[in-house]
Amino acid sequence: MSTETLKPDEAFYQDCAKPAGCKTVELLIEPRDKDLGGFSVRRVLPTRQRRMVGPWIFFDHMGPADFAAGDGINVRPHPHINLATVTYLFEGEILHRDSLGSLQPIRPGDVNLMVAGSGITHSERERPEVTETAHRLNGLQLWLALPEADEETDPAFHHYPSADIPAVDVDGVPIRVIMGSAYGVTSPVKTFADTLYVEAHLHPGQKITVPGADERAIYIAEGELSTGDAQIPEHAMAVLSDKPDIELTATRESRIAIVGGENLGKRYVEWNFVSSRRERIEQAKKDWKARTFPKVIGDEREFIPLPE
Repeated sequence: MSTETLKPDEAFYQDCAKPAGCKTVELLIEPRDKDLGGFSVRRVLPTRQRRMVGPWIFFDHMGPADFAAGDGINVRPHPHINLATVTYLFEGEILHRDSLGSLQPIRPGDVNLMVAGSGITHSERERPEVTETAHRLNGLQLWLALPEADEETDPAFHHYPSADIPAVDVDGVPIRVIMGSAYGVTSPVKTFADTLYVEAHLHPGQKITVPGADERAIYIAEGELSTGDAQIPEHAMAVLSDKPDIELTATRESRIAIVGGENLGKRYVEWNFVSSRRERIEQAKKDWKARTFPKVIGDEREFIPLPE
């Protein structure tokens, strides 16, 4: 998704707090809904208190949004640099197009990995077959900061069907390892640094242990969890401490995402641009205003202007 302002972390005002006396949760982030015109987005990362968790620098929960016939997601072409986007849906469908010529519907359980690298343009819309009837969209879109050595890599697009994402059952809890390695399996989704991204669906009373990583966080897409002395409410993210073998217990039926990985150091974020170098972002802004970014093939007529 494209952000509305140059500084997305200042456009979304999250409530953040450190639970008193809790040894497992360093920070609790409770995002506020942001209306993007017909549907809501919860922007969890970045915040003023926490810019990144491992390589993850941007975390959006899209929906759940119910659209009437004729309405739907309609994000015009916009650019990215020095990052990779990861889109994962619980419900609905998004049609991805980009300047490499990719044309790919993403459906629940699939993983779309778009590597912006030195620069890419893409749009996110819906097929007429979807918008002609009432429908729902619910999913997550995350941005990965690329390691400095890979920031200017060639742009690329990778689509992984749902059947290719490894699924395991851990003490009755269905878990999908979307990126990285956890619970004895490894995802085929390409990574550039140590990266963790797991989805789990728990019934009340069920427990799981959080996989190890340098940095970790839990997002509650639906439900409620407890860990140690902390309660993690629906639509909140708990940034975890480095305490090993942190256990999560569902107090309601819950769908969660566990993310994390290695710390890549400081990154700058402005609008849809992420980089370790501020001057690189300034150049990207100039290039977009000058219309020198490549156009989205099959979606060349429209674009989102650089916010002033």
